[in-house]
Amino acid sequence: MLKPEANINAKPEPTKSIGQTGSFVRDNQKSLLFIGVAILALVIGYIAYQKLYLAPREVEATNQMYVAQQDWQQKNWDKALKGSAGYPGFEQIISKYSNTKAANLAYFYSGVAYLNKGEYSKAITNLTSYRGDDIMIAAEALGSTGDAYVQKKEYDKAETYFKKAADKAQNRFLTPLYLKKLGLVYEAENNAKDALDAYKKIKSDYPESTEAQNIDTYIGRAEAKQ
Repeated sequence: MLKPEANINAKPEPTKSIGQTGSFVRDNQKSLLFIGVAILALVIGYIAYQKLYLAPREVEATNQMYVAQQDWQQKNWDKALKGSAGYPGFEQIISKYSNTKAANLAYFYSGVAYLNKGEYSKAITNLTSYRGDDIMIAAEALGSTGDAYVQKKEYDKAETYFKKAADKAQNRFLTPLYLKKLGLVYEAENNAKDALDAYKKIKSDYPESTEAQNIDTYIGRAEAKQ
């Protein structure tokens, strides 16, 4: 039996994908509406959190911290950390006003205070918790962390942080300072070659810095050790 010829003029049946989007929206209208409302609620909640909760706390924390900052500048480390004159110290600022810029800055102040008190592990914990955008403070936090590791005689870690500090600072005041400290760490590790490179960089790139004034002495010492 002959099979009937295919009708070449027959129009193809529409695929199932046509109209599926519209059908999906109709079938899931309630779910999509719920998702949209949920997203809007999250946005409004975030804005409210920033404006109505975080911003007032930021102002309050800043106002509460100025006495501790004064104590810190006067090198009254214990008062700066624990508080004085009825005002909180940096430790309380960190615990009470977490997630504020003031608390973040308090990590730096606390780290330097602990470093000067000889509590090096606490200094490292606080300094590495600082997450500020200020380049100078960020560089000092890294450099002070390196100082703490030097005191702990963990020279490999000190080396890492002095490198980061020098790279972060990128200025004629702090960069040569941390390059010199890096060179001293290399010498402590009996790495005269890298120490020499660090000292020569100070002489060539930062000739007007304080560190450059007697850097030839360090260069000569490193050359003699090779």
